[in-house]
Amino acid sequence: MQQRQITPWWALVLPLLAVLIWSLNIVVTRYVSDFISPVSISFYRWLIAFVLLTPFMLHRAWQVRAQIRQHLGQLAILGAFGMVLYQGIAYTASHYTSATNMGIINAFIPVFTIFVSMLLLRDIPNRFALIGSALSFFGLLYVIGQGDFSALLTSGHHFGDALMVIAVFLYAFYGVFLKKWRLNLPLMVSVYLQIAFALLFHLPFIAYLGLDALNSKNVLSVVYAGVFPSLFAPILWMLAVQHLGPNRTSIFMNLMPVFTAVIALIWLHEQWTIYHTLGGVMILLGIALAQKKTASKVLKQV
Repeated sequence: MQQRQITPWWALVLPLLAVLIWSLNIVVTRYVSDFISPVSISFYRWLIAFVLLTPFMLHRAWQVRAQIRQHLGQLAILGAFGMVLYQGIAYTASHYTSATNMGIINAFIPVFTIFVSMLLLRDIPNRFALIGSALSFFGLLYVIGQGDFSALLTSGHHFGDALMVIAVFLYAFYGVFLKKWRLNLPLMVSVYLQIAFALLFHLPFIAYLGLDALNSKNVLSVVYAGVFPSLFAPILWMLAVQHLGPNRTSIFMNLMPVFTAVIALIWLHEQWTIYHTLGGVMILLGIALAQKKTASKVLKQV
């Protein structure tokens, strides 16, 4: 008789710590938005991560340079979507919305991924995915409208939320591209090269918009962004996937809106309202329903 393997307690701590780090980063992003421009914090973040990774990754990247040449275009696209467009737009959104709303909208990534997968991978979403997506989208509109759907028709009051939705939608492309291409490279080497491309893509924006100086009001937030959510959290997440599997690990991501709201309440004194509760519950229930089953059919090529 085969004994059921018991999951060690520390394996459950790994994804919790990763999600906590990412949740805190959303609040840090909102806090520091008054002290540094979006392009500046995005550039500094990836510069710090690149410098810290270089002693460990440069030699490994050189060893697999032949494989890297085969994937340069794909690495550039991944860096653009995951580290420039998503992060840059999210940093811009932080000027116009709350950290609580950013955390809730960020939880919408799995739903967007379903439809981007349909577009790029020809995956057919099943009825659970469609019903769950509809419920999540309803909850998202409820949060953005602050509990009043008629408020969505007024212009100018939801700019930050709209930007965050765009950022999350673009990040869904990043995840689907990773699944579609399955790069034949060590994971951290791939991340290292994506960061390198991201830094290059920042240069035209810096040339046009300028680069803010680091000072006592923003330096700690910039260092945090460059070290913890960029390096430590992904490593913790990858270790969690190894010990728990991808499906069990992904469940912990649903805690991000909760962690973000609690941290924002304590640190930034943001208000958690009834529309956050109702909308957040609808979004999380919809995501759980959408992920209940995966589509097994594939659209026929036209």
